[in-house]
Amino acid sequence: MNMNRRMAGKTLLLVGILLILFPTAQAQQTLRLENAQLRIVWQKTGEGWKIQRAEVKKGTRWDKSLTPSGEYTLLFTEEKPSTESAQTFEKSTGGKFPEDNYHYQQVQWKESTTAVALNTAGKAYHFFPENGKQTGENRLQFTHETDVATIQTDWSFDETFGTDIRINQTIIPKKQGYFSLATPTLVTLSESKMSWSAVPGYFQGNYFQENFAKAYAYGHGIPRLPVVYRERCATTLAPLMSTKSGVTFSVIPDPGLARDPWAKDKITQTDWHLGLSHMNRRGDLSPTLYYPVLGEEKSARQVGERLSYGFRYSLIEGDWFKALNHAVYDVYKFKESLALRQSKQSLMNRIEKMHDYLVDPQTSLWNVEEFEGRKIGAQSYLGGVVGSNKDAMKNSDYGAMWMLGTATNDARLTEQVLPYALNFKLVQQQTTPGFFDGAVRGQYYLAKAKKFVEEWGEVVEPMAVTYYIMLDVGNMLLFDPENEELKQRLRLGAERLMQWQKPDGSWAVAYDHHTKEELFQDIADYRPTFYGLLVAYRLLKDERYLKAAQKGADWFVKNGVNRGSFLGVCGDARYAPDFATGQSAQALLDLYELTNKNSYREAAILAAKLYTTSIYTHSIPTTKTKYVNGRPRQDWEIAQSGLSFEHGGIFGSATRHGPIQLASHAGLFLRMNHLTNEPIFADMARSAAIGRDAFVDSTTSVASYYWNAMNRGAGPYPHHAWWQIGWITDYLLAEAELRSNGTVSFPRGFVTPKVGPHQTYGFAPGTINGVKANLVISEAWAKVNNPSVDCLLARATDGSKRFVILLNNYAHSSDFTLSLDSKTHQKKSLPAFGMEVVQLD
Repeated sequence: MNMNRRMAGKTLLLVGILLILFPTAQAQQTLRLENAQLRIVWQKTGEGWKIQRAEVKKGTRWDKSLTPSGEYTLLFTEEKPSTESAQTFEKSTGGKFPEDNYHYQQVQWKESTTAVALNTAGKAYHFFPENGKQTGENRLQFTHETDVATIQTDWSFDETFGTDIRINQTIIPKKQGYFSLATPTLVTLSESKMSWSAVPGYFQGNYFQENFAKAYAYGHGIPRLPVVYRERCATTLAPLMSTKSGVTFSVIPDPGLARDPWAKDKITQTDWHLGLSHMNRRGDLSPTLYYPVLGEEKSARQVGERLSYGFRYSLIEGDWFKALNHAVYDVYKFKESLALRQSKQSLMNRIEKMHDYLVDPQTSLWNVEEFEGRKIGAQSYLGGVVGSNKDAMKNSDYGAMWMLGTATNDARLTEQVLPYALNFKLVQQQTTPGFFDGAVRGQYYLAKAKKFVEEWGEVVEPMAVTYYIMLDVGNMLLFDPENEELKQRLRLGAERLMQWQKPDGSWAVAYDHHTKEELFQDIADYRPTFYGLLVAYRLLKDERYLKAAQKGADWFVKNGVNRGSFLGVCGDARYAPDFATGQSAQALLDLYELTNKNSYREAAILAAKLYTTSIYTHSIPTTKTKYVNGRPRQDWEIAQSGLSFEHGGIFGSATRHGPIQLASHAGLFLRMNHLTNEPIFADMARSAAIGRDAFVDSTTSVASYYWNAMNRGAGPYPHHAWWQIGWITDYLLAEAELRSNGTVSFPRGFVTPKVGPHQTYGFAPGTINGVKANLVISEAWAKVNNPSVDCLLARATDGSKRFVILLNNYAHSSDFTLSLDSKTHQKKSLPAFGMEVVQLD
């Protein structure tokens, strides 16, 4: 026993001497980045440096739900990859996707199913780096040699945000060819531990989708393929995933890495500099960037022609929305971007000028035709409509039409426009008994063919009943509550929705106009179709309608909102998700205010949060001078940041045209700011509304629809002026209510059809500092010499007082002169986003 003890003692002494003589032997096998929030540990193995621990501080403990990796991926090909589709896919119900008649989607689908997009192009070099070393305090460097390139990667903590790791990767080619260097796989996440995943602008959800077309084109679930998305529809450059334990991991490229949509003096919207994915090349759930994109700009390299790029990993305690806010504010400087925005024309002045445009039949392309014994009026529509011979007619925002007529008391509207628009609506509804009784004949009227048609094919949608019967008729009834014919038409539409509602509460996407068979069974109606019945209940007080509306909403919340799945309303885009997502939030908020059921409030907030991923937050706007059609513009004037898209994803118009100027969500977002105290809602609302003059036609004050049109005005869509009046009014009155903490408030009507969640005003008195008052639109009362300041007007219902509501729509204080009744001059100043009410006796 004594001999054994002596031998053991000698062994311990020898080990101690070796540790003293060789203190770095163990350290050379382990490298780490560690601070108060993160702990990342690498271990040297026979395969290279692998990450053994990746932990996030969550409260007082370290969360270990993320699986560490450390594997790198380099893509290489000697030849430029093909731009043809590499694979075909079918609908979940069988058959080609998309069908041949969807011309607008064919190009997008083709370019989204190339080998590069499907992430099968080139040879993939997967490796763990051979060499690793510490280069400073919490600074590491890894290098690796392949037969085609040398890879060097530098890691360090962000100096400001301890939850972020800054990475810089450098590739030094050894062969000539095309290269794409993926971000290393820091961690992966198993499906069982995942609570959410998203590539903002393309998809979000909490479940994997087995049908690729449904996941890839619609975002109905997470795609199971490691597809590479373009930055053109990625609204916030932050692919992310969240764990069920409450940790979110995202990868965020350095600003300036993605394409600039207007780099210098022409559009560069379709350039592809950066690829984003929710998976690595192996198909593991792990947010990943690809730079350069294989076959795209900068990917062709000569021997020794090095290339570097930077990005960050963010690992936070919190959900996807917190991670999104971090990317938006801390990396892409959204608050600083808003501070640059300053209007050259006030929003109220735009309404006044559009009023002039709309009462002129020539500029507004107003038509009056005779149909079935009635004179019907609508504006020309020169966009794509099946069967149109440049004779399509359409009306848009009936709530805005009736509001403007009431607030201006202009006979040119009330006598020469509104009666014929009313007749248009009456004949637009089908009243013949049968399967389509109460439904819509079509969105558009073809004057030469003398018939109503749908936008894209002979279909009839339950959602169209909600839009073009329930909402339009409902908004008119708010101004004319005793109109029995309109009440009867509203009831007819409500009964049609009731009969079409399925036992589970949902509706079909559409029916064939001839066979009455259900169409588009490969996708579900993840839209607020239920809202039409809410309108019917509010106006007709039939409890059956409220019960059915709640049944529809309950299905929609469970199957759509809570899973991040939405459907759009544009038939020509095969219903790619669009602004109906924002509309869903307002619909649910209205249902909450009607029922006081908290589940609808929470669903409304979630839908609104999800809609923030439809708002561009890059590139960071600057004061750099660019040229648009030969005219100098500062970059912030034409920036996409702050705008929403019509429909995004791989199918959407944003792939070519960019976002749109119809900021229908602005009022909703201000209401959400009041409800949640989340700054992002107010900042996004203001960023969309303020300083967009570069897109406004100077003659008519009508903004272009698509971003790429810049300031070409209404173009083929003259009816869009009504929507613009509608959303601007909603935005300004929502600002007044928010800034006054409710002391200035006007009742809201129903949302407008199709383009988003803005609501109708002017049908009933509001309250200003306790006084009942009606909304007034007039250029005679008040004028302000600073376009950053908007004037809203109202008159007390007893006629004793007038009110001027002044809103400073600028992130800095504004000095101005106020002229009242063309004679009184007052010098005033308002703080950033400040407000004042001036009373005139």
